[in-house]
Amino acid sequence: MLDPQTIEAIADELVEAGRTRTPVPLLHTRYEGMDIEDSYAVQKLWASRLEAQGKRVVGRKIGLTSKAMQAATGITEPDYGVIFDDMVLENGSVVEWKRYTHPRIEVELAFKLNQDLKGPGITLFDVLDATDYVVPALEILDSRIEMQGRTIVDTISDNAAMGAMVVGGTPVRPHDIDLRWVSALLYQNQEIIETGVAAGVLNHPASGVAWLADKLAQHGQSLRAGDLVLAGSFTRPMWVYEGDTVYADYGPLGTVTCRFV
Repeated sequence: MLDPQTIEAIADELVEAGRTRTPVPLLHTRYEGMDIEDSYAVQKLWASRLEAQGKRVVGRKIGLTSKAMQAATGITEPDYGVIFDDMVLENGSVVEWKRYTHPRIEVELAFKLNQDLKGPGITLFDVLDATDYVVPALEILDSRIEMQGRTIVDTISDNAAMGAMVVGGTPVRPHDIDLRWVSALLYQNQEIIETGVAAGVLNHPASGVAWLADKLAQHGQSLRAGDLVLAGSFTRPMWVYEGDTVYADYGPLGTVTCRFV
């Protein structure tokens, strides 16, 4: 376990890394004995620093919930991060590529809650009952910590690599569709790169939200009515570059797109 002064120093380092777009060296190689709880403490303090700057928390993201993502990162357990208001982008947005470090794209579903969810003991059915609608989304991954050789300690401290999200397509009520079978085709500049099915997220994307509610309870927090929750990617991350157009086709749920300049 790290002492409070070290936690504070790391959080401030990550705030500065986000401001300058300069990733810092890996944490797990610099702080022997740093564990998952230390990492969530760093993330919580980092988020409070940004709230003090005027940013507003509007939800949470869940990461590393699918085998595709775990295989891509070498990390075998889920994590979570914070979504701020300025991270939520409209469908068709033009995105400044240089705003992010090592930007990548993931295909996900976002849950809009209309009831609080407070763990422990939250079930998939509790999540469905507490959800107003589910909508397609693209997540833009960002990095405030070096990419190569990251462990779960680095990823959690880095707000689970959350950069931004693009929301689009057709919102649906959670009981009106079998969410396990929602599928998506991910295109980069008119070329299909990835495909996936939402059941890849813990066998049901709502299971990711249930996991999150229970995990937050361990840290004295909960999901609130009005929160937007990214349930986790069911494709591998796709690298994007300046000039790229990204397009995801969710079939009956519509499409989500953005362009990097």
